[in-house]
Amino acid sequence: MFKNLANFFKAKDIRSKILFTLGLLIVYRLGAHLTVPGVNAKALGNLGDSGIFGLLNTFSGGQLGNYSIFAMGVSPYITASIVVQLLQMDIIPKFVEWSKQGEVGRKKLNQVTRYLTIVLAFIQSFGISFGFNSLAAFGFIKNPGTTTYLSIALILTAGTMFLMWIGEQITAYGMGNGTSIIIFAGIVSRIPEGIMNFYNQQLKNAGKQLPMKIGFTVALVVAILLIVVLVIYMQQAARKIPIQYSKRAGSQLTGSQSTHLPLKVNSAGVIPVIFASSFIITPQTILQLFATSQGNQQWFKVLNSIFDYQKPIGAVLYAVLIIVFTYFYAFIQVNPEKVAENLQKQGGYIPSVRPGKGTEKYISKLLVRLSTVGALFLGLIAILPILASNLWKLPQGIMLGGTSLLIIVGVALDTMRQLEGQVAKRNYRGFIN
Repeated sequence: MFKNLANFFKAKDIRSKILFTLGLLIVYRLGAHLTVPGVNAKALGNLGDSGIFGLLNTFSGGQLGNYSIFAMGVSPYITASIVVQLLQMDIIPKFVEWSKQGEVGRKKLNQVTRYLTIVLAFIQSFGISFGFNSLAAFGFIKNPGTTTYLSIALILTAGTMFLMWIGEQITAYGMGNGTSIIIFAGIVSRIPEGIMNFYNQQLKNAGKQLPMKIGFTVALVVAILLIVVLVIYMQQAARKIPIQYSKRAGSQLTGSQSTHLPLKVNSAGVIPVIFASSFIITPQTILQLFATSQGNQQWFKVLNSIFDYQKPIGAVLYAVLIIVFTYFYAFIQVNPEKVAENLQKQGGYIPSVRPGKGTEKYISKLLVRLSTVGALFLGLIAILPILASNLWKLPQGIMLGGTSLLIIVGVALDTMRQLEGQVAKRNYRGFIN
């Protein structure tokens, strides 16, 4: 690992990308300390890490606790991306047409995603400001009123758009997927605070129960390490499909060349977890608008229970969303139709499988089987800490431990693969020269 790190910094172009990414992340973390004007962030202290506050606070890197200008994080952008991708599935013909236009169409879809992000960010910002003012201690919004709420919503929306721009810059000129890197940095920044909170809750005043608490802490650390190993193993696991390429000399076949097509068990990576979390956050945020006036109504209680990941129904919905998005994104990442078309154009085929439609059906069937394992794995890792926290009354911060762990490991692995690919590409170019 240290050898790889040294190789990364030896190459000037790779070093520049890493430093560029780190520089933008520093800007992102500095924004965490700029509290929105007109807000008393200390009043949020009584909310802890429960409900929507805990989920939003995790994905914003703890910035919701400070109610900083980046308090919304990139959740509205992720939600907008989900909606636009779903609308490309033969729902809006124009979007379907754009999705087939290559780079030009992608730019148009990105523009629509940005506009939708502004709308969602404004609604969510207004919703959480209004809702938290009724849930938090007295004095969260210093001068409650329409003008105050609108100004706060505009500031938070601008913060989200700036983070979206940072993510795009990291993707274009830095290393890794910008949006995932921002979420990764936010979660990692909360680890020291989480360790201190765990120490204060479990060990500081344990007294005679200290040996028992220490044993529990050791067991928890071991369990986390085992889960990390399991996550890495599952993220790297792949099924290698044998591919044969026919060699041609003029119009005559002269033999064949063997290779393989790797299909990962979890082709979607960590994206389904991020998508599912954002999908849970949006309805809860909108519900905050009605918390004061409709909080005692049956419809509000039912919807709040459905979209609360701490409740049984909400936890099941969370796991189901992860599973659904795993299938959805796996087929976006590995498009069986395009794979079959490219193999046929290149003179490649899977032994015992007919080219064209036969190959497409074979890859689709195999992708469904692999994604089933990957989807169940992601859902289980995300939901287990929530169930364990409810069963054994563990600290609330542990509830999102599975989600955070999946994101941290997934993003780290993807970024490392990209860095290693850059090094290999550079060495290959050097060899050619």
